[in-house]
Amino acid sequence: MGKRKEVSVSQTGSCKRQRQEYADEHSDESNEEENSQSSPDSNSSLLSTVGDVGVIESIQLKNFMCHSMLGPFQFGSNLNFVVGNNGSGKSSVLTALIVGLGGKATATNRGSSLKMFVRDGETSADISITLRNQGRDAFKPELYGGSIIVNQHINLEGSRSYKLKSKSGTLISSKKEELLGILDHFNIQVDNPVSVLTQEMSKHFLQSKNEGDKYKFFMKATQLEQMKEDYSSIMKTKENTCTQIEQGVERLQELKQLYFEKKEHYKSIAFVNDMRNHLEDLKHKMAWAVVGEMEKEIEPIKEGIRAEEGNTEKFVQKLEECRAKVSEAEEKYKAIQDKLITISEQAQALHPQCISLKADVQARRKAVNEAEVLYNRSRTELKRLGKDDEQLRKRIEELKSSTNQASKPEQLERQRKIACLREQLKAFHDEETMIGQQVDQFQQAIYKCKEEHARLKREDCGVKQALDARLKQLRELKDSKTNTLKRFGPHVPAFLEAVEAAYRQGRFKHKPIGPLGAFIHPKDAELTLAVESCLKSLVQAFCCDNHSDERTLQLLMSQYYPRGFRPQIIVNKFQNEVYDVRHRGVHHPEFPSVLTALEIDHAVVANCLIDVRGIETVLLIKSSCKAREVMQFNRPPKNCREAFTAEGDQVFERRYYSSDYVRPKFLSKDVEAEISHLEKEIENKKAQLAASQQCLYSIENEIRQNEDYLHRHRRHQKDLQVKIRTTNAEIADLENIEEHQLVDIRILEDEAEENKGKMESVKNDMQQQSRKMEELKNILQVAEKSFDEMKEKIHQVEEIAGPIKEELNQADSKVENSKRRLQHYEEKQKEHLAYIKMHKELLAAKEKELEEKTAQARQIYPERIEISRTVKSLDAEMNRLRERINSETDRHGNREEIVQQFHDAKERYEDANSKVKNLKKFIRLLEEIMTQRFKIYRQFLRLLSLRCKLYFDHLLRIRACSGKIIFDHKNETLSITVQPREENKSSLNDVRSLSGGERSFSTVCFILSLWSITESPFRCLDEFDVYMDMVNRRIAMDMILKVADSQHHRQFILLTPQSMSSLPTSPRIRIFRMQDPERGQRTLNFQNSNDKEEDQ
Repeated sequence: MGKRKEVSVSQTGSCKRQRQEYADEHSDESNEEENSQSSPDSNSSLLSTVGDVGVIESIQLKNFMCHSMLGPFQFGSNLNFVVGNNGSGKSSVLTALIVGLGGKATATNRGSSLKMFVRDGETSADISITLRNQGRDAFKPELYGGSIIVNQHINLEGSRSYKLKSKSGTLISSKKEELLGILDHFNIQVDNPVSVLTQEMSKHFLQSKNEGDKYKFFMKATQLEQMKEDYSSIMKTKENTCTQIEQGVERLQELKQLYFEKKEHYKSIAFVNDMRNHLEDLKHKMAWAVVGEMEKEIEPIKEGIRAEEGNTEKFVQKLEECRAKVSEAEEKYKAIQDKLITISEQAQALHPQCISLKADVQARRKAVNEAEVLYNRSRTELKRLGKDDEQLRKRIEELKSSTNQASKPEQLERQRKIACLREQLKAFHDEETMIGQQVDQFQQAIYKCKEEHARLKREDCGVKQALDARLKQLRELKDSKTNTLKRFGPHVPAFLEAVEAAYRQGRFKHKPIGPLGAFIHPKDAELTLAVESCLKSLVQAFCCDNHSDERTLQLLMSQYYPRGFRPQIIVNKFQNEVYDVRHRGVHHPEFPSVLTALEIDHAVVANCLIDVRGIETVLLIKSSCKAREVMQFNRPPKNCREAFTAEGDQVFERRYYSSDYVRPKFLSKDVEAEISHLEKEIENKKAQLAASQQCLYSIENEIRQNEDYLHRHRRHQKDLQVKIRTTNAEIADLENIEEHQLVDIRILEDEAEENKGKMESVKNDMQQQSRKMEELKNILQVAEKSFDEMKEKIHQVEEIAGPIKEELNQADSKVENSKRRLQHYEEKQKEHLAYIKMHKELLAAKEKELEEKTAQARQIYPERIEISRTVKSLDAEMNRLRERINSETDRHGNREEIVQQFHDAKERYEDANSKVKNLKKFIRLLEEIMTQRFKIYRQFLRLLSLRCKLYFDHLLRIRACSGKIIFDHKNETLSITVQPREENKSSLNDVRSLSGGERSFSTVCFILSLWSITESPFRCLDEFDVYMDMVNRRIAMDMILKVADSQHHRQFILLTPQSMSSLPTSPRIRIFRMQDPERGQRTLNFQNSNDKEEDQ
């Protein structure tokens, strides 16, 4: 195909975005309709031929929606078609246009958030739009040139950023306000459906049941809504101004009355010149008298400074003596402390043995108690058998002496019953003995289970505390990802803000520094735990310059830290340079000291750690074996007091202490790794807690079960005791029947013999138990003796440590006293130097003040006057003279004040009068203007409504349809009715009753009607003909071509799935044919149809 030819249209004059104006404001709507019937397109004569500003020159997309790369589309300045099947990227171009020019995601009907436009698998999307910027209406042409490039970057979080570039690619601005200014200048409204209309918006608009929404749509499209809101705002301002005028008139009357009063007073004043002249002469003398007295005041100050400067050397000597005493006391304290540590280690070594011996004693004592229980039980059984034997013998004697009067059968029956009851009694006794043993067993089992339960409960509590601590640490670590200071405590950021506020208020002489851990950074991450083990609580400590700042900081801490958990405060004079420790620090060719292994941000922090911890004398050695070799196998390096390993272990010359820390808490840089470790620990603790809970539950069930058994056995035991008592009573009743009782004495004697055998057996058991009990007691005595000896050893060690602790306390007190004495003299020296400095400053101020007073005196009276009178006498005479002047002035008033008050009252009155007149004039003018404006606004509304109706009716007639748009401006409603083809015109239908093609055609007609009355540099329609048949599509296309050809200054971008092969040829028409993306294709291939045809 050759190039598409230009469609012949009537030539129009060049008038860019010309507003429609109407001369006859009094014409009614019917006359306007008659005048407009002849040509609905008459407004096209006002349009220019080529668009110079706001036209879209190109669009390019990257990782937008489902496309990795789309574009660039080089759009023509007039009519552009983007054709292709679904999924080829047509709607992506329209969506990118809305979003790229600042529109909201919801305005596209393609997503609720910007992040939904980023292609899956990508981290961001980019949109590039080039707008034409030529001609007299160009926006900042000196900066942007002939084109404005709008680049927008969208990330996965849904945020976007802008870059506005010139035609040459130079970045001009990255502010959204600049883009809004460009859109406002070009009259581009991407959220206005008249400018950019999607298929979903068209469907929603025409099928909306709310006629008020359609009216609002019309008002917004024509910008009449904004005009109406502006008029309402102006009228509200007018009402406020009228209120101000009423208040101003009342105030004006008051000012006028005051003005006349001051004017009368101004005319009645007199003069007192003689007294004023004499007062001026006294002022001259006073000025030079002040100079003379100040010269006399300066001499004593100079003498005092010379005397104080002579005492400075004494303070220096005292300070040297105090520093020597402090060093001596600290060395003595260190020696006593080392001695106490050695003794404490000995005591700690004895404690495990003591605990073991104590457990052994408890076990032995328990065994003795159990043996005593068995022995006592056997003794009780022996007593019971003895009583039974005595009763049997007594009964046998009674039977032998009793008369045999009862009959033989009754006697035999009683003997049989007694024998039966005795058998039952014996069974009851045996069962009671067995139940007693089982009760003892259950009691022992319950006791052991409760001990195990208590032990598990303690362990469970410990695990819960550890879990809570880990969870708290995990929360602090996660918080520290956004604020590193939260690693030192959740309240630290707020506390530091309070310190900053207090410093700004002047409550601190020098701002405290801390926490110290925030200023130190290990150079080697593997040594982080070693550094924390060395510094311990100093990581959270704060440093103050003086004790006054310390007290203020303590007061602030009490508001943020709970009692007992406040960090250490170190008072150390702030210096800007780090101490020179080259001669007293440790130097090793292979291993660093703590000082050299750290990057310290502040000199005060470094000096503080040197003073308090001596970090220049501590080595860091990663391997524990190497640390022992350096510190213990050989002589430690010079100036080295101790060393720390990578695991946090502390190594001295003769001692080695394992670290309590597992991982660093404050100084670690790898927060994610710490969080991962903590989460694993938390999972382990939770599993351990679950297992412990299960075990506790099992033991509790066992305890309840044993207690149930114990209660049942005790009830059974009580029942047996009742049966035994009942059986004994029955036997006694049978035996007490004297007159008919015949007992088989031989059976009783056999029973007595059997009872005697039992007694012998019990006695043998008692002897064995007694021997066993004696053996256990002897073992217990040996264990108790060993335990007592161990306790005595520990007591002896503690007794040795007691005086040493006392000596250490005394040494500590001596150190503190020496430091306080040193601090006292340092403060005295500071006060002394401050006194000298203050007096020198006072002297300088006095001398400067003398110079100023002298200069003032020369200004008052150039020649020096020698005055014999004092300042006081001169001042007294001046005061008397002023009183006379004031008394005269009181009679008539102060002249200057009266003159000033008169002029002030006159100025206020004239100013208020002028303002009231101007406001009244402004209101009159505003009323006239607003009356005229409202009249024009109503006429403008009627004319736009009429033009929209006429154009809509004209477009429907093209398809042999009829219809109308009904405006109700009073109720603010708009209704559309359409009658397809040649049906009964008396019954117009709502657009929802039409077919898909007819509805789409109606949409095109209505949109073209709105186009005819609104301004925008470009128009966009998405799949406007999707539901049309071929006839409707042809008619709609011809209408759009005609409108586009008559409006060369505007750009049209139409998206359709049709091929558009039947379009006429014209250089003003460009077709962008989108190809379906192939499988695995990353970049969509598209080709400008015009370019393809040119190649052919």
